[in-house]
Amino acid sequence: MIVLFPTSLQMKGLLSRDDGEFNSWIPHFLHGTGRISFALFNNFRSRSCFFYRIGRILWIWSEGILLLGIFFLTSSLWSKFSSSSKHLLEDRLAKGSQRDWRQVAANGGIAAILGVIYPFYSHPAVLVGFAVALASSNSDTWASEIGPISKKRPVSLRTLKRVDKGTSGAVSLLGTGAALAGAFLIAAAGSYLFNLPLWEAALIFFCGFLGNLIDTLLGAYLQKLYLCESCGIQTEKPHHCGRDTKRIRGISFLDNDLVNFLSGVPAVILACAFIFLYQ
Repeated sequence: MIVLFPTSLQMKGLLSRDDGEFNSWIPHFLHGTGRISFALFNNFRSRSCFFYRIGRILWIWSEGILLLGIFFLTSSLWSKFSSSSKHLLEDRLAKGSQRDWRQVAANGGIAAILGVIYPFYSHPAVLVGFAVALASSNSDTWASEIGPISKKRPVSLRTLKRVDKGTSGAVSLLGTGAALAGAFLIAAAGSYLFNLPLWEAALIFFCGFLGNLIDTLLGAYLQKLYLCESCGIQTEKPHHCGRDTKRIRGISFLDNDLVNFLSGVPAVILACAFIFLYQ
């Protein structure tokens, strides 16, 4: 325990000593006072840093949540707009038009993680990665929602043949255009909200569309696909027509939600690496 002020007895003893003994006590007094002052300063500084970090989190999330809101709002609008023409796809899709926490995490999880990291590590690569994650999800979502509206059947990247609408790993001209538009919207909005230079906006657009392309390739080659032996339809559902379906290809644990999440990872890594190397 550090005693800041000597008691009356201590003072009496000190004053009765010679000047040399009295002067020897002064450094100890100053040392103790200095240590307490330093501790109080550090405590104040740590609290200031804490509130500063909280303020930065709230600031970045005010911009980030707005960009995230653009993604979810436009995706929901396209989903409502195209729902009447997609009811025939319900048998093929694992969840149809339903939305649950796994889909939210798959589409917004990477962006949420980077959004939390940025206030503590304010490197431009983290901010660009945040925007790329959303651009990738938006590109894929727009392609999935708008593509089935096309009058022509899509082409499978696996067989290069036309397949039924809703088949994972298939592309159409309309869906590809929607994917480009979805990535562009997030790149443009992110550039405006975060005051990014044009070349970073272009990087977000490119990597965002790349994430959609990776999603399509994973869907064509690695995502699990089932066959209903009762009606013969190929579906993402493990149960159909009241019975278990048979897995005919893909990795057993790789469903559409995991594909959506994993497809954004290389796109974000590429964008962040580019920023780290060239900025």
